[in-house]
Amino acid sequence: MAKEGYASADGAGKDMDAAERGARVNRATGAAQEDEVLYTVKEDRRLLSHVPDATGHRSNRSRRGASAAMESDDYVLYEQDAKNGQRYLVDYPVKIEGAAGTLAARAVDISTTGILVRLEEEAREAELSGEVKLTFEIEPGTMPEGYEMKVKKLPATVVRSFGQEEKLYGIEFKKSLAQYAAARRQGYMFTLAIFFLAVITLIIVLMRAESVIYFKFNRWLYLYSIIAATFLLTRYLFAMFYRPVPIDPDYTPGVTIIIPCFDEEEWIQRTIHSCINQDYPVDKLEVIVVDDCSNDRSAERVQEMIAELKAADTNDSAYRVSERIRFLQQPQNLGKRDAMARGAKEAKHELLVFVDSDSFLDPFAIRNIVQPFKDEEMGGVSGRTDVANTYTNALTKMQAVRYSIAFRVMKAAEGCFDAATCLSGPLSCYRKDLILKYMDAWLNQRFLGQKATFGDDRSMTNFILRHNRTTYQDSAVCMTIVPRSYSVFLRQQMRWKRSWLRESLIASRFMWKKEPFMSLGFYMGVLVPIAAPVVVIYNLLYVPIMHRVFPVSFVVGMLMMALLMSMAQLLIRRSTTWIYAMWFCIYYEAVLLWQMPVAWVTFWKTTWGTRMTLADIAALNKKKDKEKKGRVILDKAAGKAA
Repeated sequence: MAKEGYASADGAGKDMDAAERGARVNRATGAAQEDEVLYTVKEDRRLLSHVPDATGHRSNRSRRGASAAMESDDYVLYEQDAKNGQRYLVDYPVKIEGAAGTLAARAVDISTTGILVRLEEEAREAELSGEVKLTFEIEPGTMPEGYEMKVKKLPATVVRSFGQEEKLYGIEFKKSLAQYAAARRQGYMFTLAIFFLAVITLIIVLMRAESVIYFKFNRWLYLYSIIAATFLLTRYLFAMFYRPVPIDPDYTPGVTIIIPCFDEEEWIQRTIHSCINQDYPVDKLEVIVVDDCSNDRSAERVQEMIAELKAADTNDSAYRVSERIRFLQQPQNLGKRDAMARGAKEAKHELLVFVDSDSFLDPFAIRNIVQPFKDEEMGGVSGRTDVANTYTNALTKMQAVRYSIAFRVMKAAEGCFDAATCLSGPLSCYRKDLILKYMDAWLNQRFLGQKATFGDDRSMTNFILRHNRTTYQDSAVCMTIVPRSYSVFLRQQMRWKRSWLRESLIASRFMWKKEPFMSLGFYMGVLVPIAAPVVVIYNLLYVPIMHRVFPVSFVVGMLMMALLMSMAQLLIRRSTTWIYAMWFCIYYEAVLLWQMPVAWVTFWKTTWGTRMTLADIAALNKKKDKEKKGRVILDKAAGKAA
């Protein structure tokens, strides 16, 4: 049976080679391809630049060692300094004002602390030195979200030059780009966000006070409005008090990273590299890749990456790559859960980290995600997921906002009570003994007589949360690739709604035993989206038609909720994506909301997934055949009529 968007291995697919199966998948989607917009990190001369040297010849800090922070005992300073030094490959014009006059150049790479430039041909006879002022624009997608901005006359110092025919100049900023942004842009963004958040919250509270006054006229409608407002506002309130567990550099339990892979040839190498290239003791970390009979060249790409990593492991195998990475292939396509289970059985360490095959870990993600496990009752931890391809198109920008709010507000609020209801697929960590304890029940899960074949993350979370704590660690970050086409996005959202509905009903059986505020918030969070379609129909159709009254309060309420999301995004990210929160809310009300009723009556279906698998193709072909037959019948009827 197909699982979690994976294909069944039966039928015609058995006799096809991987290339042909992959070709069929691509033809079946019929989607136009467009280039992703992702920033490009400048490669380090060491392939495993963040991995500590197991031989002890050099430490991570000393070999990176340019600043005092690197030698500090404060791990947070060390981590921040390492990230500040990260360089990104770029190509945009830079105006340089200095002793040599005003010169035109192009940026080669950039970090938060400096820039490398190449003078334009007409200015190459000049010599750059000393103090300069730089003017340039950081284009969206060339650096992490929040840095896109126009930089005007930024004071800097030329610190080095090199090259013969094309001389390059390394220029250090007097203040970092983060400091510059805070002074020029982020300061007023922060002020505006706080002001409007306060105003919007006040308006929502006053509107819900009105609901109390008119409660007797339509108690169910006004009760819903009160519950919806209370749920959302308390999520934002609790998120304000959330703090991640701080890093204890001496706490380094053994970790096995498991990457279940299916048809991910485009991203799997980057995923593997990010997982092995962690600032974590080499004897405490291993990576297991499990390929579930991919239709494309994923297996080949995995083997290529492993070979490259082993070739780079010189100096007496300082990084112990051969011992720390394994590649397993399933005998047949069994589904994501089985791939994850096999990895768990093969793991040798006490903590298991599951990473999606199109997600990329921050170099310090593992160091951060293990910290909550100092609490012996902690069963699972979700990391933070950001969108890697934010600036590809409007859809990915909307998703970037949604991910920000989902993790840094909603999941952070749950983290306050150590009761995260979904340890997300891109990055989550569990105790191995708990995974093994619930594995059989998880693999064979049934709901209303139907086998559960998707929603593996929510399902496992429920098994853990029933008897243990689960939390959110905001400082453990990964980046993921989100759908760039609406057709794929809608399939993903339908699958998510089906699994959310199923697992929410299951969790409702025991969530009342948890912390009172958390349990109350959980039940409100279940009620609000389930009842939302009925409420929208009542307000936007029934009231105007039957009572000839325009639902001003309802429309204003939806606008306030959208503005609340926008201002929260502005406060959290300080980026230009905040406006897309408005667009997402409109799209949700117009499209995504109406998937919920469909999910009610089709929760058992498995053909909705983010990848076109053989099972999806079969369903698509069946639909096309039915449409074709329908057209033939209509044509015959039209011929007879003529």
